[in-house]
Amino acid sequence: MTDTVVGKDLLSPEQACRFADGHLAVAGSRNIQGVVVDSRQVEEGLLFVALPGERADGHEFIPQALERGATALLVASNQWSGRQGQLRGLLEGIPTVSVIVVDNTLRGLQNLAKAYLSRFPDLMRIGITGSNGKTTTKEILGSIFALDRPTVISQGNLNSEIGLPLSCFQVRAGHHCSVFELGINHPGEMEVLADIYRPDVAVITNIGTAHIGFLGSREAIAREKKKILHYFDGIQKAFIYEAESFSDLLKDGVQGEVIHFGPRSTRGFEGSEDLGLDGTIIHWEGLRIRFPLFGAHNLRNALASISVSAELGISKENIKQGLEKTRPLVGRSQIFRGPVTIIQDCYNANPDSFRQVFGFVFALPWPGRKIGVLGAMKELGEQSQEAHRQIGTEAGEGDFQGLFLFGEEMEEAFRQIRDRDFKGMVSWTTDFQSLRESLQSYLREGDLLLIKGSRTAELERLMPELVGG
Repeated sequence: MTDTVVGKDLLSPEQACRFADGHLAVAGSRNIQGVVVDSRQVEEGLLFVALPGERADGHEFIPQALERGATALLVASNQWSGRQGQLRGLLEGIPTVSVIVVDNTLRGLQNLAKAYLSRFPDLMRIGITGSNGKTTTKEILGSIFALDRPTVISQGNLNSEIGLPLSCFQVRAGHHCSVFELGINHPGEMEVLADIYRPDVAVITNIGTAHIGFLGSREAIAREKKKILHYFDGIQKAFIYEAESFSDLLKDGVQGEVIHFGPRSTRGFEGSEDLGLDGTIIHWEGLRIRFPLFGAHNLRNALASISVSAELGISKENIKQGLEKTRPLVGRSQIFRGPVTIIQDCYNANPDSFRQVFGFVFALPWPGRKIGVLGAMKELGEQSQEAHRQIGTEAGEGDFQGLFLFGEEMEEAFRQIRDRDFKGMVSWTTDFQSLRESLQSYLREGDLLLIKGSRTAELERLMPELVGG
């Protein structure tokens, strides 16, 4: 995955400088074709935004960006004043390169993205947020809308205060619709994202406990997510799950139409058939739709997508085809069939997403053993210990025959399972090699293996040996 689409010119240096609210310290001769924040992704024609980070400062990688052909640099004023001699030396003999100086490069990037997007006033902007399911819902909606009109979809999970602005630069003059994801993990972030994107349609998939360590409570999460509606002025549409416990809070004072989705609210929904690992048959408007993603949680994402698409006038045939064409992203609800059947769902994890996949696995008829590799959850703050204990309780009460727990925080789950006299095998480690070896020796043909954990656990490292690649 890359953070940009390289093609025809997007901006002149003068336009980029004005949009970013900056100062054109060096005026180069070449226009900008895309924007990146990672010097390793720089190619000729791209603007490199030097962002400060926790472990590294992007300004340190300006030489590498220039070596790779950067057309322009967005730098902080304090860094420019301190490095001006060095940078001018690097730029000698490269008349194509521009330098735009701003007070804050993150804010400059955001200003640039907002102004760039404003050049497309006829673009239908669909924004999706929620504690779980937002990326999958984005992919489903993107699959449907792409069949109806030229549509741009944010790549992967480029949804943050950095990722969303980068997504904006994917938009081109030929696009009629954008389907972008807006994700937050700290207070105030959603208002920034909503200000940049200004969605015409907003979907709030649910309010859960993801990032609760930064936001403090589910109510605080709901109030932050609600800010996706902050710039509504009466003509926009918001889609909210019918059984959302914070529905009243989310709807209160919204300047626009609020539409519910779900089994009781999605117009034309006539029921579903669970196909287990093969997905779900959705009966809608007299159609039989074979939706390939498994579980009740993905059915809910599909119903959100159906509601939005039908409300915006997408044909029944394109809705059906788009749902049937949807495929899981890497690390999310992926099924690998072989001597051991694997459910890989290790892109991210929080208590709600664990419960969703547990509910599916426990209800799934399976002739062999069910094994779980469960990685630690992050960003839960003071609730971390209790959340891991609860996951341990729920895992131990299900029909797993073996459990492998990985990560420091999962010690709490291990103790909970052990103290409840779990009848199967359970182990806990913080050493990945030990986990790998123990799992390899334990698995046998016919097992169903769930791999679930937060991104930081990197449990996908188990996959090469398990699938033979």
